[in-house]
Amino acid sequence: MSPAAPDRGTPTAPAAPGRGIHTGPAGPRPADDELRELAAQEERLVLDTFGNEDAWRLGALLVELAQERGAAVTIGIRRGAQRLFHCALPGTSADNDAWIARKSAVVERYAESSYLVGARFRAKGRTFEESSRLDPDRYAAHGGAVPIRLRGTGVVGVVAVSGLPQADDHALVVEALERHLATATG
Repeated sequence: MSPAAPDRGTPTAPAAPGRGIHTGPAGPRPADDELRELAAQEERLVLDTFGNEDAWRLGALLVELAQERGAAVTIGIRRGAQRLFHCALPGTSADNDAWIARKSAVVERYAESSYLVGARFRAKGRTFEESSRLDPDRYAAHGGAVPIRLRGTGVVGVVAVSGLPQADDHALVVEALERHLATATG
Protein backbone atom coordinates (compact mmCIF):
# COMPACT_ATOMS: atom_id res chain seq x y z
CA MET A 1 0.00 0.00 0.00
CA SER A 2 1.32 3.41 -0.90
CA PRO A 3 1.78 5.83 2.01
CA ALA A 4 0.00 8.45 -0.08
CA ALA A 5 -3.18 6.37 -0.39
CA PRO A 6 -6.17 8.40 0.87
CA ASP A 7 -7.89 7.13 4.02
CA ARG A 8 -10.30 9.89 4.94
CA GLY A 9 -8.18 9.50 8.07
CA THR A 10 -5.90 12.28 6.99
CA PRO A 11 -4.81 14.97 9.44
CA THR A 12 -7.48 17.52 10.27
CA ALA A 13 -4.96 20.32 9.92
CA PRO A 14 -1.54 20.59 8.34
CA ALA A 15 1.41 20.52 10.68
CA ALA A 16 2.19 24.05 11.81
CA PRO A 17 5.68 25.19 12.60
CA GLY A 18 6.36 25.13 16.34
CA ARG A 19 3.46 24.96 18.76
CA GLY A 20 0.64 26.24 16.64
CA ILE A 21 -3.09 25.86 16.46
CA HIS A 22 -4.57 22.55 15.27
CA THR A 23 -8.12 21.79 14.25
CA GLY A 24 -9.90 19.01 16.09
CA PRO A 25 -13.53 17.89 16.44
CA ALA A 26 -14.35 21.05 18.45
CA GLY A 27 -12.51 23.45 16.12
CA PRO A 28 -9.17 25.24 16.47
CA ARG A 29 -7.27 24.84 19.74
CA PRO A 30 -3.70 25.11 20.95
CA ALA A 31 -1.60 21.98 20.43
CA ASP A 32 -0.79 21.79 24.16
CA ASP A 33 -4.51 21.61 25.01
CA GLU A 34 -5.01 18.83 22.48
CA LEU A 35 -2.07 16.86 23.89
CA ARG A 36 -3.36 17.26 27.47
CA GLU A 37 -6.83 16.13 26.45
CA LEU A 38 -5.53 13.10 24.57
CA ALA A 39 -3.21 12.12 27.44
CA ALA A 40 -6.10 12.46 29.92
CA GLN A 41 -8.17 10.10 27.77
CA GLU A 42 -5.38 7.53 27.94
CA GLU A 43 -5.30 7.79 31.74
CA ARG A 44 -9.11 7.44 31.96
CA LEU A 45 -9.48 4.53 29.56
CA VAL A 46 -8.01 1.80 31.75
CA LEU A 47 -9.86 -1.50 32.11
CA ASP A 48 -9.79 -4.01 34.96
CA THR A 49 -10.19 -7.01 32.65
CA PHE A 50 -10.41 -7.66 28.92
CA GLY A 51 -11.39 -11.05 27.58
CA ASN A 52 -12.94 -12.39 24.40
CA GLU A 53 -16.47 -11.54 25.57
CA ASP A 54 -15.38 -7.96 26.33
CA ALA A 55 -13.96 -7.70 22.81
CA TRP A 56 -17.25 -8.94 21.37
CA ARG A 57 -19.31 -6.44 23.41
CA LEU A 58 -16.98 -3.55 22.57
CA GLY A 59 -16.95 -4.48 18.88
CA ALA A 60 -20.72 -4.82 18.77
CA LEU A 61 -21.05 -1.41 20.46
CA LEU A 62 -18.77 0.15 17.84
CA VAL A 63 -20.83 -1.43 15.05
CA GLU A 64 -24.03 -0.10 16.64
CA LEU A 65 -22.64 3.43 17.02
CA ALA A 66 -21.33 3.44 13.44
CA GLN A 67 -24.63 2.17 12.02
CA GLU A 68 -26.62 4.77 14.00
CA ARG A 69 -24.46 7.46 12.37
CA GLY A 70 -24.37 5.92 8.90
CA ALA A 71 -20.58 5.67 9.18
CA ALA A 72 -18.79 3.37 6.74
CA VAL A 73 -16.00 2.05 8.95
CA THR A 74 -13.96 -1.05 9.52
CA ILE A 75 -13.46 -2.09 13.14
CA GLY A 76 -10.71 -4.29 14.52
CA ILE A 77 -9.91 -5.44 18.05
CA ARG A 78 -6.81 -7.41 18.95
CA ARG A 79 -5.29 -8.73 22.13
CA GLY A 80 -1.62 -9.28 21.43
CA ALA A 81 -1.34 -11.00 18.07
CA GLN A 82 -4.85 -12.51 18.25
CA ARG A 83 -7.68 -10.86 16.35
CA LEU A 84 -10.74 -10.99 18.62
CA PHE A 85 -13.17 -8.89 16.55
CA HIS A 86 -13.37 -7.63 12.98
CA CYS A 87 -16.21 -6.01 11.08
CA ALA A 88 -16.19 -4.16 7.77
CA LEU A 89 -19.38 -2.19 7.28
CA PRO A 90 -20.79 -1.47 3.81
CA GLY A 91 -18.84 1.24 2.02
CA THR A 92 -15.42 0.13 3.27
CA SER A 93 -12.61 -1.61 1.43
CA ALA A 94 -9.44 -3.59 2.04
CA ASP A 95 -7.67 -0.22 2.32
CA ASN A 96 -9.43 0.28 5.67
CA ASP A 97 -7.95 -3.01 6.91
CA ALA A 98 -4.50 -1.78 5.88
CA TRP A 99 -5.05 1.50 7.75
CA ILE A 100 -6.13 -0.42 10.86
CA ALA A 101 -2.95 -2.51 10.69
CA ARG A 102 -0.74 0.58 10.29
CA LYS A 103 -2.47 2.55 13.09
CA SER A 104 -2.39 -0.49 15.38
CA ALA A 105 1.35 -0.90 14.75
CA VAL A 106 1.83 2.64 16.12
CA VAL A 107 -0.12 1.76 19.28
CA GLU A 108 1.92 -1.41 19.75
CA ARG A 109 5.21 0.46 19.31
CA TYR A 110 4.45 3.57 21.41
CA ALA A 111 1.81 2.19 23.86
CA GLU A 112 -0.32 5.29 23.15
CA SER A 113 -3.17 6.05 20.79
CA SER A 114 -2.19 6.59 17.18
CA TYR A 115 -3.82 10.03 17.35
CA LEU A 116 -1.77 11.08 20.41
CA VAL A 117 1.46 9.91 18.77
CA GLY A 118 0.68 11.92 15.63
CA ALA A 119 -0.34 14.96 17.71
CA ARG A 120 2.99 14.90 19.56
CA PHE A 121 4.85 15.11 16.24
CA ARG A 122 2.52 17.84 14.91
CA ALA A 123 2.98 19.88 18.11
CA LYS A 124 6.71 19.97 17.35
CA GLY A 125 6.03 21.17 13.81
CA ARG A 126 6.98 17.82 12.27
CA THR A 127 5.14 14.95 10.70
CA PHE A 128 5.32 11.40 11.93
CA GLU A 129 6.07 10.16 8.43
CA GLU A 130 9.11 12.44 8.03
CA SER A 131 10.45 12.31 11.59
CA SER A 132 9.76 8.85 13.05
CA ARG A 133 12.13 7.05 10.68
CA LEU A 134 9.58 4.23 10.53
CA ASP A 135 8.30 2.62 7.33
CA PRO A 136 5.08 4.48 6.36
CA ASP A 137 3.82 1.28 4.73
CA ARG A 138 3.80 -0.32 8.22
CA TYR A 139 3.07 2.61 10.57
CA ALA A 140 0.48 5.42 10.45
CA ALA A 141 0.10 7.90 13.31
CA HIS A 142 -3.44 8.85 12.25
CA GLY A 143 -6.33 8.80 14.68
CA GLY A 144 -8.40 5.69 15.18
CA ALA A 145 -6.33 3.14 17.11
CA VAL A 146 -6.43 3.19 20.91
CA PRO A 147 -4.59 0.91 23.32
CA ILE A 148 -6.48 -1.58 25.43
CA ARG A 149 -4.80 -0.91 28.75
CA LEU A 150 -5.33 -3.05 31.85
CA ARG A 151 -4.90 -1.64 35.34
CA GLY A 152 -1.67 -3.01 36.84
CA THR A 153 -0.63 -4.66 33.56
CA GLY A 154 -0.35 -2.07 30.79
CA VAL A 155 -1.21 -2.33 27.11
CA VAL A 156 -2.54 -5.75 26.11
CA GLY A 157 -4.23 -4.95 22.82
CA VAL A 158 -5.66 -2.42 20.40
CA VAL A 159 -9.12 -1.31 19.30
CA ALA A 160 -9.11 0.47 15.94
CA VAL A 161 -11.48 2.09 13.47
CA SER A 162 -10.84 3.30 9.93
CA GLY A 163 -13.08 5.11 7.48
CA LEU A 164 -13.77 8.56 8.92
CA PRO A 165 -11.52 11.62 9.27
CA GLN A 166 -8.91 10.77 11.88
CA ALA A 167 -10.39 12.88 14.69
CA ASP A 168 -13.75 11.17 14.15
CA ASP A 169 -12.20 7.67 14.02
CA HIS A 170 -10.48 8.44 17.34
CA ALA A 171 -13.61 9.96 18.92
CA LEU A 172 -15.71 6.92 17.95
CA VAL A 173 -13.28 4.52 19.65
CA VAL A 174 -13.02 6.72 22.76
CA GLU A 175 -16.80 6.98 23.04
CA ALA A 176 -17.18 3.21 22.79
CA LEU A 177 -14.44 2.56 25.35
CA GLU A 178 -16.02 5.08 27.75
CA ARG A 179 -19.40 3.35 27.41
CA HIS A 180 -17.77 -0.05 27.83
CA LEU A 181 -16.05 1.16 31.00
CA ALA A 182 -19.32 2.57 32.36
CA THR A 183 -21.12 -0.76 31.91
CA ALA A 184 -18.20 -2.76 33.31
CA THR A 185 -18.02 -0.66 36.50
CA GLY A 186 -21.63 0.37 36.87
